[in-house]
Amino acid sequence: MSKPTPETPFAAYPRRPARFAASLGSTVVVIPHPDDEALGCGGLLALLRRAGHAVRAVLVSDGTMSHPASRAFPPAARRAVRETELRLALSILGVEDENLLTLGLPDSQVPGTGPAVEAAVEKLRDLLREQPPATILVPWRRDSHPDHRATSQLVDTALAGLPTPPRRLEYVVWAWQRAAPADLPRPADAVTGFRLHIGPVLAQKQRAIAAHRSQIAPGVFTDDPAGFLLSAEMLAHFAGPYEVFLEPAAPTNAG
Repeated sequence: MSKPTPETPFAAYPRRPARFAASLGSTVVVIPHPDDEALGCGGLLALLRRAGHAVRAVLVSDGTMSHPASRAFPPAARRAVRETELRLALSILGVEDENLLTLGLPDSQVPGTGPAVEAAVEKLRDLLREQPPATILVPWRRDSHPDHRATSQLVDTALAGLPTPPRRLEYVVWAWQRAAPADLPRPADAVTGFRLHIGPVLAQKQRAIAAHRSQIAPGVFTDDPAGFLLSAEMLAHFAGPYEVFLEPAAPTNAG
């Protein structure tokens, strides 16, 4: 698969200033795996909290499959490590610990249908009904990881049951690194892309990324050398002063 280059639509997207974040109001961010929040929208989360807006986070998967061969850290221990890292990253971005909801779906196998997804949808829908947010942050619908796509579909289903869905912004994680041309935004998607300036909180974002120690060399689960670590090339996409977001013109299903 090809990697997005400066010639892709991302580079041509218009820029919005950091103060744009204040217009989004209270926000829920839906996260496929621990670290996606810091990578894809950590700057926006920090700006939202600086503006005084409430931010709640929803973790979809259990995060255990980055290092499945680790014996020193069996699945329950890996889950605990990764959730602890997520809570630290969120605290760095200003999100309170009690504002995290975990759904516990299986990492790398987030299902699209079935009882587990139905239960997760209901938990998310309950959260959105209890305190309706103005905005919801979701992975780009064709982000290049199956869990990210399944997360987008899960959110679609949850929002379909609400009388007044929140504003939806889709953030980019793997589309920077692994996207095939068909994965990138196209006219039929009817989305508007923009780049948000996060310069004032870039240092916070970088600290939040660094909080995910198990995903950055030398890592934590070191007895599984074949396990996943974020490459320097991947991390470089998230070291600059802009984050990419896409906003649908109308509610759509992931496809």
